[in-house]
Amino acid sequence: MNKDEYKKLVDEYTPKENKVKNAIIAFLVGGLVGFVGQVIVTIFMTSFGMEQVEACSWLCILVILFASFLTALGFFDNWVTRAKAGLIVPTTGFAHSITSAALDYKKEGLITGLGANFFKLAGSVLLYGMIASFFLAIFGVIVYG
Repeated sequence: MNKDEYKKLVDEYTPKENKVKNAIIAFLVGGLVGFVGQVIVTIFMTSFGMEQVEACSWLCILVILFASFLTALGFFDNWVTRAKAGLIVPTTGFAHSITSAALDYKKEGLITGLGANFFKLAGSVLLYGMIASFFLAIFGVIVYG
């Protein structure tokens, strides 16, 4: 069997993704996450008298805590499989990537396990986000003075 025959065989048995369906599911789930987040922010503002910035900060803390807790319990992976990008793109995805990397290496100890691998998945996102922010800040200073 040559490479072309093998590729045809793999393509034949590989399940096809319904990209339109996945996009709709991600849109609806992401919208639901945003809606629930806005409800929580509104509750913080009305019930606890917080300003919007403070309420949004507390929402971020709650979302990160909730996603990390569900990842640790093993629920989040199953939900991401069904909800696709609707759960993985927001802050929940970032919290999930950090928590899952930490859980994968917890047996190796606090320093060489957790400490060395905590940002294994999220590290590249942080690195390139910081690099992009640096260059955009320089661009902003040049353009806008």
